[in-house]
Amino acid sequence: MTRLLQTPSPNRPARAAQAAFTLGEIMTAMGLFSLVVVGVVYSQLFGMRMFNVTSTRLSASDSARRVLDRVRDEVRSGKLLYVGNGDGTHFTKITQNGLRQGNALQIYPTTDTNTFIRYFLDPASQSLQRAASGGGEIQVLAPHLTNQIAFIAEDCAGHALTNDQNNRVIHMVLDFYQWEFPVARAGDGAFYESYRLQTRITRRTIE
Repeated sequence: MTRLLQTPSPNRPARAAQAAFTLGEIMTAMGLFSLVVVGVVYSQLFGMRMFNVTSTRLSASDSARRVLDRVRDEVRSGKLLYVGNGDGTHFTKITQNGLRQGNALQIYPTTDTNTFIRYFLDPASQSLQRAASGGGEIQVLAPHLTNQIAFIAEDCAGHALTNDQNNRVIHMVLDFYQWEFPVARAGDGAFYESYRLQTRITRRTIE
């Protein structure tokens, strides 16, 4: 029996040659793939860093603005307002001819001085707190505050008053900080974000 032998056509490359890659092509493809992976990882890390920065700023600003809105509403509806110094149990008005600025604001919704609302900065906890007559629970409204004077009674031009003018404006300032990176170490050299929010409020009804 005669067996026919087939020889590859000179115009048709061998099947093995069609499926193979050279070493140079493989190394080039791996290099490009590595660059893509590094770019994706770097973009992810950068996005996480930006998220930490913006979320810290937004959360702090949002909580502080809620506090400002609450104080604003109660000042506008108050009957009597006094700036002074105090804590959860005591309040002292500024003496005659003294600058009307301090860590506390006392609001009387009516002319009855036995009923009041007091906002004050607590230096021990570095927080803004709210107390009300009747011995209710003291509320912590804003933590991480750094300023000592939060309330200033001013005139319409923004000058601090030395008397209790009927049309005075209450200038409220909150300087606070927040630890930006929870995974970093605390203390000197750590990363913190600091903010200042302020507003000026007056009563709706001025006699």
